[in-house]
Amino acid sequence: MDREYAQPLDVPALARTALMSPGHFQRSFRAAYGETPYGYLMTRRIERAKALLRRGDLTVTEVCLAVGCTSLGSFSSRFTELVGETPSAYRARSHEQGAAIPPCVAKGLTRPRRDRPGATQTDPRTQL
Repeated sequence: MDREYAQPLDVPALARTALMSPGHFQRSFRAAYGETPYGYLMTRRIERAKALLRRGDLTVTEVCLAVGCTSLGSFSSRFTELVGETPSAYRARSHEQGAAIPPCVAKGLTRPRRDRPGATQTDPRTQL
């Protein structure tokens, strides 16, 4: 899912690969990762969307489609839920201060968090 985040989620195919039933696969996945396969996939998509929006050369709709979402409304809702601001607001604000942070560190600092309802990611500049 990390590599193929833009592809549709096929839980039965993943379960077959893991030699499990779809239900057992979903339960095992949740026990291991703390979220459902769909939730994990959406977190990866939002993570990638944040990187594309920081670049600033794509519209929110283009980013939505590039990360594999088919509904702009669902994408915007999930983005807002995980990040704490709309995709448009995230794209519009300056990300220049974060440009000096190495990409491998920025990825960890800007990863969407699901550890509590309504969680928002803190500003990475304040974590350094």
